[in-house]
Amino acid sequence: MSVNWDAIVKTYDVRGLVGIDLTDEVVQALAAGFVDELGLAGQAVIVGHDMRDSSPKFAESFAKGASARGADVISLGLCSTDESYFASGYLNLAAAMFTASHNPASYNGIKFSRAGARGISLDTGLAAIRDRAKEFLANGITEVEKPGSLSHRDVLIDYATYLRKLVDLSSVKPMKVVVDAANGMGGLTVPAVLGGSAGLSKLPIEIVEMYFELDGTFPNHEANPLEPKNLVDLQRAVVEHKADLGLAFDGDADRCFVIDENGDPVTPSAVAAMVARREIARVRASGDQSEQTVLYNLITSRIVAEVIAADGAKGERTKVGHSLIKDRMAATNAVFGGEHSAHYYFRDFYGADNGMLAAMHVLAEYGSQGLPLSQMAKQYNPYFLSGEINSTVTDVPAAKARVQEAFTGRAEFDFLDGITVSGQIAGSWWWFNVRASNTEPLLRLNVEAKDEAVMASIRDEVLALIRG
Repeated sequence: MSVNWDAIVKTYDVRGLVGIDLTDEVVQALAAGFVDELGLAGQAVIVGHDMRDSSPKFAESFAKGASARGADVISLGLCSTDESYFASGYLNLAAAMFTASHNPASYNGIKFSRAGARGISLDTGLAAIRDRAKEFLANGITEVEKPGSLSHRDVLIDYATYLRKLVDLSSVKPMKVVVDAANGMGGLTVPAVLGGSAGLSKLPIEIVEMYFELDGTFPNHEANPLEPKNLVDLQRAVVEHKADLGLAFDGDADRCFVIDENGDPVTPSAVAAMVARREIARVRASGDQSEQTVLYNLITSRIVAEVIAADGAKGERTKVGHSLIKDRMAATNAVFGGEHSAHYYFRDFYGADNGMLAAMHVLAEYGSQGLPLSQMAKQYNPYFLSGEINSTVTDVPAAKARVQEAFTGRAEFDFLDGITVSGQIAGSWWWFNVRASNTEPLLRLNVEAKDEAVMASIRDEVLALIRG
């Protein structure tokens, strides 16, 4: 059986086409590789899955491969990715989550965690799991003398209860919130955390549900709120319902996007700055006066670093990517981390990312003051951002070289992740970052400036260079 392992094993997870890249045999081999690489024989391993048609069968296949190599499998069944992180942290067990996040229905994948919800990237174990899986697929999986068992556990109530303890919403002002679950796992977790389906106390929040039916064919729109077209239904509904705000979750519900009362998006950088301020204040209020660290990736707005500094915390700029940031969360004991892609990481959530928890912080902040969300968020969005612009490029190194040559002598460079270039025009600062996709033949451009015209000018110049 021919498998392009380098194509399906990405920097942070496994991702591929169902039946072509990912088959039951490949999944079993990955499970065996996971158990052997992490030394999990005789220990319990968590397996969860999203609502994609292929996910339940893949989860079963993973359980077979893992138990053959001696791991006791605890099946969570249907869950969100952050729910699987919760289980990994709460039970201190390694975990595998079947999801392709925001990708179309024809895709699936696996997000791996070490015990305690610690991330696994290509550099920290995923490459070794891949290499072991190659051998298992080629030579077969030899069952150990004492194979593992299979049991089932539902952690949804524990998960919802834990989040309610982290962010108290019981005394917020009454509000109406439209939630677009995109037929993804938010349809399961939102009613449990913000509603009453988990048996928790009623909150002063009226939820207007959109696309809560779990359906891995995504009949209404793709479960990718990074794409503006996928926010249109929610934006319209917020205005029509005269709601206070809107929330949009991706397919596995680990990312959340926020819409204000006018139907306009609140940038993930603004959310990151807002939540960073709340987390710094919460730690200080607990009596901990030590210096707190907050992470932000290098393409978030400059306002994030400014808020962290203004609040007396230490900011650390990071590369893009969830496993990389989870590693830095652990290494620095950071209280919070934010990404431009609406991944938000919390020390009190085992250093893992949780879109629901970020949404709860926004609800708590909004619900404790008198301004509409658009006005409240404005202080966290003072600059001009291009948003991420993707360009298909046949020769990535040549395109990067053109950009570097054009700005040499007129700007400063750093190479933490791709190329970041910064400078000034007529007293207005600007910066941009160009980096290659880890998964596609794309170059990604992000631009920010103090002045809108400067941002547009730099954006257009760099796009012309990238596209040759």
